Amino acid sequence: MINNYKIGECGERPWGSWRVDNVGRGFAEKTIKVNVNGCLSLQSHKYRSEKWMIVSGDAEVTVNDDKSVLHSGDVVEIPVESIHRLKNIGDDVLVVKEIQLGEILDENDIIRYEDLYGRVQNKK
Repeated sequence: MINNYKIGECGERPWGSWRVDNVGRGFAEKTIKVNVNGCLSLQSHKYRSEKWMIVSGDAEVTVNDDKSVLHSGDVVEIPVESIHRLKNIGDDVLVVKEIQLGEILDENDIIRYEDLYGRVQNKK
């Protein structure tokens, strides 16, 4: 197993930020903060599944062809290779706990299909 995340590692993105809270064999736990009107790219991951729990705020979540509106306490599972997106549709910062599970955990395991911020597309 490969886990390239480190506790305390963080990143700023056009949509908000993320921070690694915990890591272990086959998992990483992150806190994601999405700014008002922020939207992550439409993406998939080759090596990991994810589980999102909405801590606070209102989210629109896309997983493949399904769109859902989630609120504080709601949870969604994103299987490996599912095309997904997270969008803040509320009036406050959206806070999400993300659990990544997989044999290879790396921030670069992202295949982008659409991005509102013009970041490089790497659709394969």
